[in-house]
Amino acid sequence: MGDKRIIKSKNMNMKKIVYAVVAVVCVAALVFLAYRFASTPEETQNPMPAEESQTQAPPDVENDLPAEDVVAENQDQEVPQNETYNSPETLIGKSAGGTEIIANHYGNGSKEILFIGGIHGGYSFNTVLLAEKLANNLFSDSSLIPANIKVTIIQNLNPDGSYVFMNNASRFNSLDDSEKLNIRTEGRFNANNVDLNRNFDCNWQPKAVWQNKPVSAGSAAFSEPESRAVRDYAQSHSIAAVVAWYSSGGGVYSSSCNNGILPETQTITDLYAKASGYPAYKNFESYQISGDMTDWFAKNNVPAISVILNTSEDEEWDKNWAGIKAILDHYGK
Repeated sequence: MGDKRIIKSKNMNMKKIVYAVVAVVCVAALVFLAYRFASTPEETQNPMPAEESQTQAPPDVENDLPAEDVVAENQDQEVPQNETYNSPETLIGKSAGGTEIIANHYGNGSKEILFIGGIHGGYSFNTVLLAEKLANNLFSDSSLIPANIKVTIIQNLNPDGSYVFMNNASRFNSLDDSEKLNIRTEGRFNANNVDLNRNFDCNWQPKAVWQNKPVSAGSAAFSEPESRAVRDYAQSHSIAAVVAWYSSGGGVYSSSCNNGILPETQTITDLYAKASGYPAYKNFESYQISGDMTDWFAKNNVPAISVILNTSEDEEWDKNWAGIKAILDHYGK
């Protein structure tokens, strides 16, 4: 009996020792953790280097990347809408899909020159980038604008079509050429599947074509909110000249609507072509076009030219800036 009491007493003492050791270890662990978090908060709470944890500025569009690569880098951003430029702006309307269409203004002169990009959305996304770059340059250096000139830029007339392209940017480079063309083609039209450059009131027809394909021209001239936005803005302002960008093919085309080419239209066609290096053409003769935007301007006696870039990938800045400068110099005299 005595031996059993001794053994039982020893067991109880061992349990007490074990409990004491565990308690000491727990306290030591808590002290260590408290010290660790207090002494190195940046390492424990923010493992990303400081320069990486900050919000990254969007890359400058002034680069040599093809348009789809530029978009891929910016796929989480919205289509360019002048948000980075604090210039005066006018909300001229909304797209069929409900996106705002903005016109930005640079300079305070009495002669207003209107530049329009993105009428064919994702099919000609490089024209959106070109318009954005022009806006950036004029905002950065107002001395580029003659004192008597006001420049108005509609960067993206067809944001619905641009979103089609943007939404496929992450996988665009992995697609074959036919799949890429399908996406670009879908991005040509607005949310109503209308080709906006067939929706203006110059020889409008319900059955229109693009190359050898039938396309929707809308239910009537100006049935689409985007074309009405251009019409309403132009009719409420005194526009001296219009430059609209398209792609691809390469060339500067005069506008007309059953009344011949305006002398001033021919003048600015030649000026832009000579400065840029694009060939000049009096008429677009590859196939019959109806409801064209620049032809509608011509119908209303506003000099207007269509500048078609060589490709659908690059904004061809140097060529186009030379042409733009020639137009500004011409009206700045």
